[in-house]
Amino acid sequence: MAGISIPGVTDKYNTNDTVEKLMKVERIPLTREQKQLETYKTEKDAWREINSRLTALRDSSKALYSFENPFNSKLTTSTQENAVTAQANRSADIQTFKIDVIQPATSDRFLTGELDNDFKVPAGTYIYKVGEKQVVFNWKGGSLKDFSNGINKRGNNIIKSSIIGGSAGKKSLLIEAVPTGKENRLVFEEDARKFAFDAGMIAKITPEGTVFGTTQDEILPAQKIEYDEPDYMPALSLTGTKAGEDGISAQPRSAYQVQIPGSIASDTNQVITLTIQAEKTDDITAEINRSLLQPEIPDAGFAEFGGIVVSNSESDTTLDLPPTPPEPLNPIESSNVIFAVMEDGSERPVKTPDILDGAEKEVRIPLKDFQGIKALAVRNVNTGNIIRISALTSSDPAKGLGYGPQHPVSEADDAIIKYEGITISRPSNKIDDVVPEVTLDILDKTERTATITIKPDTESSKDAIINFVGQYNQALAEINILSQNKPEIIEELDYLTADERKTEQERLGLFSSDFSLTSIKNSMQSIVTAGYSFSDSAAVTMLSQIGIATNAGGFSGGYSQSKLRGYLEIDEKKLDEALLNNMDDIRQMFGYDSDGDLIVDSGIAYKLDRQISAYTQTGGIIASKTSSIDSKIKTTESRIAKLEAQMDDKEAELRNKYAQMEGTLGSLESQQTTISNFTKQQQK
Repeated sequence: MAGISIPGVTDKYNTNDTVEKLMKVERIPLTREQKQLETYKTEKDAWREINSRLTALRDSSKALYSFENPFNSKLTTSTQENAVTAQANRSADIQTFKIDVIQPATSDRFLTGELDNDFKVPAGTYIYKVGEKQVVFNWKGGSLKDFSNGINKRGNNIIKSSIIGGSAGKKSLLIEAVPTGKENRLVFEEDARKFAFDAGMIAKITPEGTVFGTTQDEILPAQKIEYDEPDYMPALSLTGTKAGEDGISAQPRSAYQVQIPGSIASDTNQVITLTIQAEKTDDITAEINRSLLQPEIPDAGFAEFGGIVVSNSESDTTLDLPPTPPEPLNPIESSNVIFAVMEDGSERPVKTPDILDGAEKEVRIPLKDFQGIKALAVRNVNTGNIIRISALTSSDPAKGLGYGPQHPVSEADDAIIKYEGITISRPSNKIDDVVPEVTLDILDKTERTATITIKPDTESSKDAIINFVGQYNQALAEINILSQNKPEIIEELDYLTADERKTEQERLGLFSSDFSLTSIKNSMQSIVTAGYSFSDSAAVTMLSQIGIATNAGGFSGGYSQSKLRGYLEIDEKKLDEALLNNMDDIRQMFGYDSDGDLIVDSGIAYKLDRQISAYTQTGGIIASKTSSIDSKIKTTESRIAKLEAQMDDKEAELRNKYAQMEGTLGSLESQQTTISNFTKQQQK
């Protein structure tokens, strides 16, 4: 209906615009508080960004002086990387050495004969031993594939298995020991042994052994060795040794040696086995001590008469007696009587059980532990024990099981290498006890002598330093932007994107009146430009000496304001040269111990870390700043909430009043229209 006006709905009298204008004035305090809140949030974000930049700089600083600093990292190279490589620990020496790989360590890998595809492995208890470990599982019977899977499930990194395809309709089962080395031979027991025989994996062999040391001709004099003993103790000699079919007996204070046949001594697979027994006998020290006793000469006496005493002259003897009697000899008892005589004449003791209880004991001498052996020496230093040594038997333990592999892919053997010409064997292809702090990885035989070089990891050190400089410059740029109101500061940062430039423009000079940023900037610049004399002989004590400075590249084109803002530049050529020639000096320049307590307490990185931690740590300067801003934000948000409620009430009040006014005006207009219409009708 035309001409109808509803108060509060229609805007016939433009009251909405009037209310908005009135509310705009009323909202001035609210708008002011909202702008203040945005300022506080911007400041908080800026402090967070500063904290992030400084934390990143602190982390990169710590990386340059902590235990894991890159200056101690080592790189290794090998001229025969297909045969031998090396891994050097951080404390390894810078060095070069030669390695020849005679053979890598191998494990037992045994293959069955060709079996039908439908071959069934019979049920039973299968036991596989490798060294001192074993795998035991009860098999219910089934196919080769299921049996192989069963081994792998229970292998526990001891054994593993796989199926190998053969001729048409045939396949073979491969079982292998995981650990390498002679000591980790694959042994089959119970049903595993029976199945291995039936499947053609192993076959019976006759154990072989060589017996020696049973004839008098084989007894040779032992090398003369001086012992720290009394002069009256008899020296060790060949006298008193006697050989027979049962072995050799050695009387107290006897010594001899038996030559090991060359074919045995050169075979490191051989193990010499013997029995040893000590038999009590009269101790020779008792008779020796009796012979050393001096005769007792009676007193010459005297005569007395009439109160006069006349003494006799002392007895005179022709015996040649020492001025003082010798100390009696003590009996000697020792179980350490067997020694390995090496090619260079040296002797190494062979571990022997306690034999002084009189029981017969077995001694096993693996020749792999005594490479270069040529003879066995027996030194009976005892004074009251006869030492009886059985005949010496040498055999290969691999042949002592009564069976051997019928289709061996490989057999357990030790790695054999030559380190600087010295032959060394180890059961594993990872050898970490030959070169200090270096692990050798043996892969294959060397075609020619490999040269292993250990050198500093200059690339890692360079990357860490470059990262440090980058983090330093980014932190400094952030400080410059927030503490100075100079647009050119942002223009100089050519790595910023357009959006980042816009953001930085909004924050430019945000903390220009806050001296904490100026303080940290001055401290940082002072630290990185100072010298650190950690040693009188140090060649490098300042960053500028390794190509890092505010003008490392030199001024080009005259004066440059940007280079005066404290940013660091890197002369890579100079840095590379310094890392190559003065790595240790550079390491100490970033962090060193100045008082001898083995704790880093000075250096560029250390001081930056300490300085920055005052700002970034929990409860530090930045945390205090953000905490204060948080309080202001909370207070401002409370004010805003209160003002918003007031504005809502005020706006509702104004709209209600203007709605009433519109209603009144509308009523008056309606009355006027009625009167006007009535008058017109009367005039007609």
